[in-house]
Amino acid sequence: MSKRFVLTLTGSDKIGIVEHVTELILECGGDVQASRMARLGGEFAMLLLVSIPETEVEHLSQNTEKLSGEGFKVTVTETEWGVATQRGDWLPYQIEVRGANHEGIIHEIAEHLSDQGINIESIDTNVVPAPMSGAPLFTMDAIVVAPPELPKNKWEDELEEVADRLNVDLEVSVYKD
Repeated sequence: MSKRFVLTLTGSDKIGIVEHVTELILECGGDVQASRMARLGGEFAMLLLVSIPETEVEHLSQNTEKLSGEGFKVTVTETEWGVATQRGDWLPYQIEVRGANHEGIIHEIAEHLSDQGINIESIDTNVVPAPMSGAPLFTMDAIVVAPPELPKNKWEDELEEVADRLNVDLEVSVYKD
């Protein structure tokens, strides 16, 4: 029998972090089932869903303590699939946002989605220099799931109004794996 854990780790960026952390997971007979990893500023952040044999949970605990001793900030949270299966019939959409960077874009978009009962499954944002001017350009790519009874045209039109107010471009499409 296996247990699933969400493991988060942040620490100073250096070559070999991914190899080191995944080696410690393998030592526990673990499997990385999903992950997000990125350098953010000078820090490297990892978000992992790992499956560990029940008999190796203490070994995982020892290995995460080892990582903490090496200066990493680590959290381990046991998780279940219950919530995801409750939303099995929800409809997936991809949302892309592009525009001049300014405060509040993520909050305004997330607030509207939350108010509509739409769940954010994943969201990636970045600020990059615009090609010609070098001005800060905001980008956001999100995958969301909406309740099947919620009309897409209603929440999408209202989200377009939010985007217009924020002066950003918005595109919503049906998400396909």
